[in-house]
Amino acid sequence: MAVDAIDFESDTLHMVQQLKLSRSKPVFAPPKGGKLRDVPLPGPVADALRAHMKRFPPVEITLPWKVADGPPVTKRLIFTGLRGGHVWRTSLNEEVWKRALASAGVIPERKPGGSYAESRENGMRALRHFYASVLLDARENIKALAEYLGHSDPGLTLRVYAHLMPSSQERTRNAVTQFFNAQQNCNLADPTCI
Repeated sequence: MAVDAIDFESDTLHMVQQLKLSRSKPVFAPPKGGKLRDVPLPGPVADALRAHMKRFPPVEITLPWKVADGPPVTKRLIFTGLRGGHVWRTSLNEEVWKRALASAGVIPERKPGGSYAESRENGMRALRHFYASVLLDARENIKALAEYLGHSDPGLTLRVYAHLMPSSQERTRNAVTQFFNAQQNCNLADPTCI
């Protein structure tokens, strides 16, 4: 994530690039599928980013754009590796994410000299599922969620995340209960009362 992707004034994160491999070399490139998008940046997340940038100042990293021999592009990255370079998903997964999962008891601790257990269902993608489930639980519009996730079709979002949506049975009970409660308070002489 580059500093220029964050707009603290409008509380927005601009998803405009990713780090990927081109002929086994790191490059900056548009997000997967070229889906540029803006995602709301909640206050607590913005505060955490500000605090992180104060403690760990962003580092300028220059990489080719799109392909290994592409034009060089310099970005001030907010998260960097231990030696000051860019962060790879694989090293973040092994060195930080799985260590946190093991500390929380989600996966077993690794044996000395060994690797952490495979944990596909608890991989980094779990953060994306968590984000979607929080928004769905808050009754966010499925079209908006699809846009934030970079899905071109809200139908795909529904197919992938429908199991995370709050119970439709409970929503149905609540809707009918609210209707009947409103009817009990209704004056039948009032033409606007249904």
